[in-house]
Amino acid sequence: MGKGSDIAMDVAKITIISSDLTRIPYAIRLSRQTVAAIRQNLFWAFIYNIIGIPIAAGLLYPFNGFLLNPMIAGAAMALSSISVVSNSLRIKWMK
Repeated sequence: MGKGSDIAMDVAKITIISSDLTRIPYAIRLSRQTVAAIRQNLFWAFIYNIIGIPIAAGLLYPFNGFLLNPMIAGAAMALSSISVVSNSLRIKWMK
């Protein structure tokens, strides 16, 4: 059987390990920055996919004969992943 404190930590939305209550505003600010970064990442991923997938599928080929090289499409996808990770790492340096 778990102790009372173990059960409280399991059901809590946030658990602050230290006894310093001044860390609560920091935790709230961090959670808001995290949610903002998630929304930014989703927005840019959707924009990338809305634009990139039709171009990679050959949507422009009937109009101007442009086909995207699969290596370039793969590099663009890797750069998209790098931008998402970089945006998420920005939280680490925010004060």
